[in-house]
Amino acid sequence: MADVSLKEAALIVGVVAACYWNSLFCGFVFDDVSAILDNKDLHPSTPLRNLFQNDFWGTPMSEERSHKSYRPLTVLTFRLNYLFSELNAVSYHFLNLVFHVVVCIVFLKVCKLFLDNRSSVVASLLFAVHPIHTEAVTGVVGRAELLSSIFFLAAFLSYTKSKGPDNTIVWTPIAVTVFLVAVATLCKEQGITVVGICCVYEVFIAQGYTLPALLDTAVQILRGKGSIPFSMLQTLLKLIVLMFSTLLLVVVRVQVIQSQLPVFTRFDNPAAVSPSPARQLTFNYLLPVNAWLLLNPSELCCDWTMGTIPLVESLLDVRNIATLTFFCFLGSLLVFSLRYPGDSSKTVLMALCLIVLPFIPASNLFFPVGFVVAERVLYVPSMGFCILVAHGWKKLSNKSVLRKISWVCLAAVLFTHALKTLHRNWDWESEYTLFMSALKVNKNNAKLWNNVGHALENEKNFERALQFFIQATQVQPDDIGAHMNVGRTYKNLNKTKEAEESYMIAKSLMPQIIPGKKYAARVAPNHLNVYINLANLIRANESRLEEADQLYRQAISMRPDFKQAYISRGELLLKMNKPLKAKEAYLRALELDRTNADLWYNLAIVYIELKDPTEALKNFNRALELNPAHKLALFNSALLMQESGDARLRPEAKQRLLHYVKEEPQDSNGYFNLGMLAMDDKKDMEAEAWMKKAIRLQPNFRSALFNLALLYSQTGKELMALPVLEDLLRYYPDHTKGLILKGDILMNQKKDIVGAKMCFEKILELDPKNVQGKHNLCVVYFEEKDLIKAEKCLVETLALAPHEEYIQRHLHIVRSKIASLGAMEQSSLPSDGTAATEAKKNSFQNLKEAKSEKTATQSTVNNKEHSKNKKPIEKSSVDKETPKKSTKEIKDIEKKRVAALKRLEEIERILNVVNSLTLWLYVSIIGARSVAPTPQQRELAGDCDTGT
Repeated sequence: MADVSLKEAALIVGVVAACYWNSLFCGFVFDDVSAILDNKDLHPSTPLRNLFQNDFWGTPMSEERSHKSYRPLTVLTFRLNYLFSELNAVSYHFLNLVFHVVVCIVFLKVCKLFLDNRSSVVASLLFAVHPIHTEAVTGVVGRAELLSSIFFLAAFLSYTKSKGPDNTIVWTPIAVTVFLVAVATLCKEQGITVVGICCVYEVFIAQGYTLPALLDTAVQILRGKGSIPFSMLQTLLKLIVLMFSTLLLVVVRVQVIQSQLPVFTRFDNPAAVSPSPARQLTFNYLLPVNAWLLLNPSELCCDWTMGTIPLVESLLDVRNIATLTFFCFLGSLLVFSLRYPGDSSKTVLMALCLIVLPFIPASNLFFPVGFVVAERVLYVPSMGFCILVAHGWKKLSNKSVLRKISWVCLAAVLFTHALKTLHRNWDWESEYTLFMSALKVNKNNAKLWNNVGHALENEKNFERALQFFIQATQVQPDDIGAHMNVGRTYKNLNKTKEAEESYMIAKSLMPQIIPGKKYAARVAPNHLNVYINLANLIRANESRLEEADQLYRQAISMRPDFKQAYISRGELLLKMNKPLKAKEAYLRALELDRTNADLWYNLAIVYIELKDPTEALKNFNRALELNPAHKLALFNSALLMQESGDARLRPEAKQRLLHYVKEEPQDSNGYFNLGMLAMDDKKDMEAEAWMKKAIRLQPNFRSALFNLALLYSQTGKELMALPVLEDLLRYYPDHTKGLILKGDILMNQKKDIVGAKMCFEKILELDPKNVQGKHNLCVVYFEEKDLIKAEKCLVETLALAPHEEYIQRHLHIVRSKIASLGAMEQSSLPSDGTAATEAKKNSFQNLKEAKSEKTATQSTVNNKEHSKNKKPIEKSSVDKETPKKSTKEIKDIEKKRVAALKRLEEIERILNVVNSLTLWLYVSIIGARSVAPTPQQRELAGDCDTGT
């Protein structure tokens, strides 16, 4: 076995890099979406054991909808990619490119077993640049072929070392081969076919038998004229070990899929459900179609399902000539390789084995597969094709007449193939470019029209998407998924009537219910989503909730294990105010899948509706155990802990909100609730920072604006609160609490009575019966020294809230003031008019909202004291008949008046301080922090429009 030189390896690396460098700029397209973006098995939070319990797409193998493709080692490499770069597509494509280089180098080593060095390099270069490989190399899911091929070729190389001196058996390479076969199979199912290649190699290459020689030996043994040669016995022993190991792998594989084949529809593989002879004729015709793709890879397509290749329904179909020609050519090569000894026949035989045996699982000859033609499954068979081409080129180049032309042809083939590969890679840049390139090759595949529509739909270009979906229904009128896509797009365009009509068409195409027969066995489970989508559409109409419920129940009757139907029905029952029935629906769904975090989350929402926060929190916690990154459960469980008022739960609530904002850094609700928690913990600076961040993300965040203003007010930063309140009232002019808080700050801090009055009058315009607004307007009247209007206002306020004691006390204060001022005016002397005016001016005070008995009592006492001190003045002003006072007596009276006025000013100052404090307390109470109703709160998981 010749080794690969450094120059040869460098040449292959350079050629592969030149052909596939642009694949690094491609994204996740087609099947990559399901295998990478939607596959939870890639996330570090998912237990590793799930990789060995789920299929390639992350679906449990036990479920009917599982594809049954068991490739845990390939998924493990995806998980490693995710660990280092998460969903950065470049790293995934780069690793695919590296694996392709490794395959090419190992393939070169295999070629050197049957070809000379020059021909081996030619075969390896042709394999490296062949355009048919773009789906396997540039498509991320094609890694299954790449990994399987590496271990496939390694197993074969290991087996070639199992023959020792004098034809003895070396068991170590055989054990390594069996191990590598198992690994290749865990990367992709076709890896097991290398055992057949090892058997052919052992009999016809290692032992040198030809078919005629084997037949002669068998005849002699059967006639009793000879015994089995020792070398043949050793060969049989090795083959038995290989076959037994293979059988064991097959048994394990069958156990993994639980003896169930995947469910495919007639749209995936029309021939698989066709009657004879159309089924056999079509499957046989697909063999020359695949061969033609290897010979002429000019028109490549990512999807060959549905109507791409029309059925061959008659023996008179002209396409049968291609089938006959293919089998004649293949048969002649097979006869040549098995009948004649020599290196050439051995090379041809191994090339045919590499073409035929790895292709058998995808041939539909033994069991149906979910596609008609798939370019990626030709990755390994193309190795045999490249060996055949290199071998034929060697024959031509050895003839002097054809040597130059053979080199020219080889250069042309390599250059055109490399150019085609480079160009084809750009088709995989995005889903739109990929499917549009496919439509250039094939316009009879409704799935391609649908997929272009999906690509446009993801870009929110619903109008154009609708055109492609409608075209899909015209190409394949009985395609249920296409009609569902039309309905969903109409819904996105807010054309409810048209959407319902499309869903009804899709529903009419569904087969009728057959009692006792499994529905999933006759139609794709995804098509059942038509009932979900239709029900989700019509339940927007409150009068049609029962009709929607009937559709959910119909879907469940068709398939009792349809979890999505239970989830959607549970949400509908909550909407119908039937939480107990909703609870039953979710518990039934949990019987089917207890590992579904969404179900536990939805059950928690039901318990919230049932006023059972303890059970709700338990279910939130269960959802987070299954999926620690479940965003809705993180947010709502933290909210529930916060609303419980239990200070012991606040640290955990904070951790969950921090985790939530890490998962959703652009959601302002997370930062807002972190601010609320900080306010509960009296961490004012931290609360201010979180509130500001929420407002930066959402400048019109109503609750964040108000609570930030309230925080400033509570921490003595009232003037900083004013611009925040201005923003709040610009977005929400009818925010009553904001108007009350603004009015308070204007009155007490800015001394802007006019501005405060406007705030309180605005409140009463919005709500004439608002007691707080009305009362504070009364205070403004008092500040304006309009006692009569203040009294009238308080009387009206008391009528609105007759049991509010503080309003009664304030009315008593105002009436006492009116009485006091009346007495002062009657007792004032003309000569003392200036003093009387000053006394009247100083008698006004800021009447504020008071809630404590102490403040009310003090106000009463002060008023009484105020009246008592005016009595000497009253006497002097009304007693006109008294004899004229002496100068000494007049001076005594003036001293008493001055003392009374000073005492009045002192009382005024004390009242202003106390009442300002009471108003602040009052606003803090009535302006209790509001919590924004967020999109996440009470949102149910897993209820969305679906389509195919």
